[in-house]
Amino acid sequence: MIKAIVTDIEGTTSSLSFVKDVLFPYARAHLAEFVRSHADDADVKALLNDSRAEVGADLDTEQLIEQFIRWIDEDRKITPLKSLQGLIWEAGYRQGDFTGHVYRDAAENLKKWHADGMALYVYSSGSVYAQKLLFGHSDFGDLTPLFSGYFDTHIGGKREQAAYEKIAAQLGLPAGNVLFLSDIKEELDAARGAGFKTIWLTRDSMPDAQAEHRQVGSFDQIDF
Repeated sequence: MIKAIVTDIEGTTSSLSFVKDVLFPYARAHLAEFVRSHADDADVKALLNDSRAEVGADLDTEQLIEQFIRWIDEDRKITPLKSLQGLIWEAGYRQGDFTGHVYRDAAENLKKWHADGMALYVYSSGSVYAQKLLFGHSDFGDLTPLFSGYFDTHIGGKREQAAYEKIAAQLGLPAGNVLFLSDIKEELDAARGAGFKTIWLTRDSMPDAQAEHRQVGSFDQIDF
């Protein structure tokens, strides 16, 4: 019996284009100004030091900015960069520069599952902070009350089986009672390796009945 659902964001609850065409470009465009203006803030200073440790060099602020831009252009999943992007996006959300895209079918079914007593969680390569911002400022209002918890790359890479084993341990549930939703086969493979049930979202293509994981075109097609 499924007792908890862990969902990915990009390509699953939200469109890839929102993340790639809105959020990433916004963070890239505002990163230099943000870092220069907030380099002495405690939270930003900690992220800058984490980034220096990641690189293994004592980079100055301008060198760090160049490194961040390089990581963004390479689509690197570097934890301190993801956290920094979250801080930049917060300003954008609060200023009304954009709202967090969530598919209608995802929002409606997440609300239904929550009302039915299902425990809901998010696992994304974006920071927990960024996840809360997206759902907190979504096209359908504040959806954060629906979720019991959030996971990001601090717990491990999304294509690593060990990360899902850690998630199951934190949820306090047998892995077989947890359903993982994603649009990425390698993530689903890792989750299934840890014992999770899996469903593959194929929003931009027709589901393939022969796929290694059950495929659906939207949340409306998910049943237990």
